[in-house]
Amino acid sequence: MGFYIDAAFESLSKKNEELCGDKVEIIRNDNSVVVVLADGLGSGVKANILATLTAKIIGTMMANGSNIDEAVETIAETLPVCHERGIAYSTFSILQIFNSGEGYLAEFDNPTVFRLRKRKPCKLDTTVRDINGKTIKESRFTVAPEDIFIMASDGVIHAGIGQTLNLGWQWENVSEYIQRTYKEDMSAKTITKLLLSVCDNLYANEPGDDTTVVTVNIRKPVKLSVMVGPPADAEQDRSIILDFAALPGKKVVCGGTTSQIVARVLERKIRTNFDYYNPSVPPTAEIEGIDLSTEGILTLQKTLEYIKAFESSESNMQDFLNLSKKDGASRLAKILLEESTNIHFIVGRAMNPAHQNPEFPLNLGLKLKLVEEIVIYLRKSGKQVSLEYH
Repeated sequence: MGFYIDAAFESLSKKNEELCGDKVEIIRNDNSVVVVLADGLGSGVKANILATLTAKIIGTMMANGSNIDEAVETIAETLPVCHERGIAYSTFSILQIFNSGEGYLAEFDNPTVFRLRKRKPCKLDTTVRDINGKTIKESRFTVAPEDIFIMASDGVIHAGIGQTLNLGWQWENVSEYIQRTYKEDMSAKTITKLLLSVCDNLYANEPGDDTTVVTVNIRKPVKLSVMVGPPADAEQDRSIILDFAALPGKKVVCGGTTSQIVARVLERKIRTNFDYYNPSVPPTAEIEGIDLSTEGILTLQKTLEYIKAFESSESNMQDFLNLSKKDGASRLAKILLEESTNIHFIVGRAMNPAHQNPEFPLNLGLKLKLVEEIVIYLRKSGKQVSLEYH
């Protein structure tokens, strides 16, 4: 597969509602990525249940090879229709992208999906057909790197109605905003956050409707190798570091001692930066051919903190801005979250001479735990992550 499918979503709940009436399912399997956005009728608990059932049923069936007809039929038989209004329990959009590069989109009563190719709007050819009494719009297409698909619930298109804008934020306005703000290599999460924050501002932080943005970004794979600590057997230093240096893609070294060993083996100078951009994060160093060299445990702790905050459903623009700071933890979090798709950790179990005291086992255990927790969050975000211990 010559591309990586980066997918992310975030939602705002309607004012005074604890639960969101929109639901997103992102299901990755060996053949494809299926993304479903369901918008339940009304808001609150009832809408949340209807949307959740719709997204779960469609997502699971499509990921397991069922077609749209079977999925819609199952939903029609499973979920009720609103008797008062005689309308559907939930609207939905389904985007399925196969490893072959083929794409499929089905939409039922949701705002039309935005598609950009190299920052320009790119319309999809659609056919309309009736499935179980529902008018479904379908599209089949092929994808390429720098294709972006943005799925939005009604709350996005209606943002600002009766508050900051008379008619809400129209579909064309949203499209223009995406084109204006998108920069190459932006992650799906960042695009989602930027768009949702504008909607929140238009609602004056009191959303008049459940508001959800889902971004699917087709990216070229970017490999990253991260070395954390030297190997337990010092005799392996040379071979492991030379193998690490020969790996394709970006490279990061975590740990002061590790950085010195890497510089020595590669016969390169190491230069420490004495700029303290953040008092709680030790300074970085520079080694030729290494994209980032940081201190160990303190930097990893802060990096994990930034990743947790950024990936949280309650994250805000400050969490996004933290990734643009210059301290080692911000830079490491940005490389992991924004700039890489396939990440390989090489974790050493060597005793650190700086920790020659009874507390040392705790330090080693903490380092391993931090790396493993960072890996969990990265995998949740859809990154392809591997671990290697020495």
